[in-house]
Amino acid sequence: MSKTSKDSKKNKKKTKKKADSKKKRAAQADPLPVRRYNAAGGVVIHQGQMLLLDRPGRKEVRLPKGHIEDDEIPADTAVRETAEESGYGDLSIVADLGSQVVTFDYKGAHYARTEFYFLMHLNSHERVDQPQSDQVQFTPLWVDLDEAVARLTFPAEQDVAQRAIAIHRAQVEDG
Repeated sequence: MSKTSKDSKKNKKKTKKKADSKKKRAAQADPLPVRRYNAAGGVVIHQGQMLLLDRPGRKEVRLPKGHIEDDEIPADTAVRETAEESGYGDLSIVADLGSQVVTFDYKGAHYARTEFYFLMHLNSHERVDQPQSDQVQFTPLWVDLDEAVARLTFPAEQDVAQRAIAIHRAQVEDG
């Protein structure tokens, strides 16, 4: 290798290091604003299937959940949001699946969302009116339990779904 080629590679490495260093300093000096909020949702299991929501606009498959209003407790929010997003209104909570904090960056902000989840039973296929925005955003999918976890887009929701399936199966075995 010629001396010129070696010098060129060294200069490229120095330039890359400088650029990386500038990015690091910029990130430290100007962090994204942090927005915190609470959400609650449901994992509905019925006849060996789990209710998932296809969100084609974002190319995601999700569990139903949404913001907890000021006057709500997580369990009430979970039932309300699951009904609004899926259109299924005759739901009952079977078990508390716990909570988790999920962090992500979206539209120039850093979010820290505390999510509360509940295992739910579909009592009937009674449909409820959905807000127009939810009808457009979400398409309900009934997916076999053996496939449901893999269909979910995000690992945090996959973990919740696995917990729900384990509790569901234990309850079925106990009769």
